[in-house]
Amino acid sequence: MVDRAFSTVVQEVSPSVPGCPQPMVLREVRKAAIRVCERTLFWRYAQPEFTLSPGAYEYGYNKPINTDVHVVFDAMLNDFPLEKLTLEQALYIYPAWANLFSGETTESVWAGTTKKPLNTQQFNVDEFNPTSTVTITDAATADGSEPRSICQLTPDKYIVLPLPDTDKTYTIRMLYALKPKRNADGMDEHILDELEDVIVHGTLQQLLVLPNVAWSDRELASYHARQFAFMIAERRARANLSNMRAPMLVRFPTFA
Repeated sequence: MVDRAFSTVVQEVSPSVPGCPQPMVLREVRKAAIRVCERTLFWRYAQPEFTLSPGAYEYGYNKPINTDVHVVFDAMLNDFPLEKLTLEQALYIYPAWANLFSGETTESVWAGTTKKPLNTQQFNVDEFNPTSTVTITDAATADGSEPRSICQLTPDKYIVLPLPDTDKTYTIRMLYALKPKRNADGMDEHILDELEDVIVHGTLQQLLVLPNVAWSDRELASYHARQFAFMIAERRARANLSNMRAPMLVRFPTFA
């Protein structure tokens, strides 16, 4: 995934706001990009498949750097959909919530795991090369079972409930919509190429209504606001349809 800098959009905005400092233009371009991604859900990302850890219920999104997850479209556990819950719903359905490793201490959880001989005086190739066998105690997953629900905790973290047990391997696959972070310098090149015109209109809409500046023009700002709203709707529809088009079928009603 190749990023394109927001600074490359500045040249499309600056001629319409003569005298506006470039850092201000760049700041508004970034803010407009965030708004466009939030409203269109155009920037979509499939998180690589990975395996949940027994006894652990909290995870971080494996997403591109300098992005936040705005909407989770779907989460599949072993090819079956997880129930997507709000925080209030998760608290209602799982009032006991979940504790990491069912509340067991770290020492007890890893008690059955073979220790590596670190900091020993003698070096032995056979001693250091083998991988330790990780063994989770039964107490660490006593409160666990097969996860059935997913809930976002923060923009970077989510939880699965109940916490995973050791009965089988749980593999999860996720699809969600991204948006740039507030301090991002750019975003995915292909997405920015598609959304550039919308971002330009959204940026000018904000800059042209600023009071007491030489470039202020409320009539022109109104024009860009209308263009911004129109293009937001068009890009949202395009994101939903993608480039696939189904054949049109006409079905006549049947009469008894």
